[in-house]
Amino acid sequence: MKSKKLMALLLTAAMTASVLTGCGGGQEATNGSTGGSEPAETSGGGQNETAESESGDSGSKDIIDFTMFIAMPGPEINDGNEIQEIIAQKTGVRVKETWLTGQTAAEAVGTIIAGGEYPDFIDGGDGQMALYDAGALIAWDDYLDKYPNLKEMYSDEEWDRFRQADGKIYWANIFQNTYGESKATTHNDEAFWIQAKVLAWDNYPEIKTLDQYFDLLERYAEANPTMEDGTEVIPYTILCEDWRYFCIENAGQFLDGYPNDGSVIVNTDSMKIEDYNTSETTYRYFQKLNEEYQKGMIDHEFATQTYDEYIAKLSTGRVLGMCDQWWDFAYTVNDVFKQQGLDLQGCNYVPLGLTIDEGMDNMWHTYGDTQNVANGVAITTSCKDVDAAFQFLNDILDQEIHDLRFWGIEGVDYLVDDEGLYYRTEDMRMQCANTEYKASHLCTYSYLPQYLGTSRDGKNAMQVPEQTSEFFSGLAQPLVDCFNAYGVTTYVEMIDSVNKETGPWFPMYSYSNNMTTETPGGVAWTKMGEVKHEWLPKVVMSSSFDSTWNDYMEAYEGCAPQDFLAEMQTELDRRVATAQ
Repeated sequence: MKSKKLMALLLTAAMTASVLTGCGGGQEATNGSTGGSEPAETSGGGQNETAESESGDSGSKDIIDFTMFIAMPGPEINDGNEIQEIIAQKTGVRVKETWLTGQTAAEAVGTIIAGGEYPDFIDGGDGQMALYDAGALIAWDDYLDKYPNLKEMYSDEEWDRFRQADGKIYWANIFQNTYGESKATTHNDEAFWIQAKVLAWDNYPEIKTLDQYFDLLERYAEANPTMEDGTEVIPYTILCEDWRYFCIENAGQFLDGYPNDGSVIVNTDSMKIEDYNTSETTYRYFQKLNEEYQKGMIDHEFATQTYDEYIAKLSTGRVLGMCDQWWDFAYTVNDVFKQQGLDLQGCNYVPLGLTIDEGMDNMWHTYGDTQNVANGVAITTSCKDVDAAFQFLNDILDQEIHDLRFWGIEGVDYLVDDEGLYYRTEDMRMQCANTEYKASHLCTYSYLPQYLGTSRDGKNAMQVPEQTSEFFSGLAQPLVDCFNAYGVTTYVEMIDSVNKETGPWFPMYSYSNNMTTETPGGVAWTKMGEVKHEWLPKVVMSSSFDSTWNDYMEAYEGCAPQDFLAEMQTELDRRVATAQ
């Protein structure tokens, strides 16, 4: 393995000045904040000078500039980003990332297809199949064997799951892929979240059900209507913009004790597909949301707020609780909390594995990797050098480059103890939470191939949040107190999900997410999504819940959900048979 002494690889000032493009970190589990060692200037200039003086390396090589579009919102970074330039010098490639703004993923991808010119790399999100149907993507089959790091990401069986109707592979989803031993400390999945200070106020009660959760929020908000600075609290908010309406829509499956198949429930006793949208548990869940809305406990702006408005609201510390995926909010919000001192006030969120009734096992947390084959990084037919693109995807999985992306530069972003374990100082943790510092210095290439788990050195975590010692050292005191009170050491333990192995069909959303209107099931799926987007906020806000629920159910049944469920049953049967 190449040396991890990366400090000597920083570029000279002249080299840095030549940078034309930037990259940004993403928002999923694998895009965790990176941190460092002795604090540097926020601008990054001071550390650059120091490293350059030590390196004596002022040479450069020809760099290929690739472009990438990611159909997700994400942060742009500055031209001249330091770590991006180091990676460019080591790999010969620099990638300019462009993120989704002002459109849905499908709209943005549709615009790109209509223009006929594609970026070199693309992750189309919900628009991935449209790219495939348009013939915009390069097949990977003739390339994988040439690039061992890339091929190693999945077994042959797992790679086969990415094959499309023509039998070829066109992309790879790069999240939740573990190398070596799992080192999970965070719950990267969905949960009902609650601020640590709310639990502390009630002396850390056992909260197991939806009713208990809202009862605590009600009592806390009544006793503490404002924050320390006088800002009015919001007991509970809901995100329902675009594809993120999962924050309001799919809690019913979890409350019933099932894992996140997303679109359906798989009854493992009968091996039949079930529709959680019409279940008694889902009815009770929305009835509860309606009750809380009428009490004034739910954010009155929830139905119209955008994702950016939602994140901004959470970042103030005003919101006591919500249902969401960790990766959807934590990497932005937690950095703001640290910068503003709100983490010291107990504003950080902890997950609760709620069920509809007491005594039920929950499966909010999925142990092990979840392979989502619905979308991922792809190389387009417009790519200026396909072999160089694949070589780059291969090279960034080298341990040295992977450490650069997710740990940073030794001596600048992290230190190494006598036993070879990476760690950060508190000043470094604060630095890496700084927006300007991240933009000028850090480059995770967060939607390109990466690993969770254990480094090839057998000691360190692939990514900072999973380094056990670093995880504990970085916890604010209110979180430490919360974990101690409940006798847990990680967010995974906090949510207390039963550890059941998922079946070969899991997750079913990897099929439904790519359904098209070319089949009756796909037509029904599209209509069901439209109806739920329209009706679920109405159901929550209605002054006559049962009447509105019945109207919603009538509209829902008009979508012919049986066609969708039948197609999902066929796919379930196929996956089970294939695995035997």
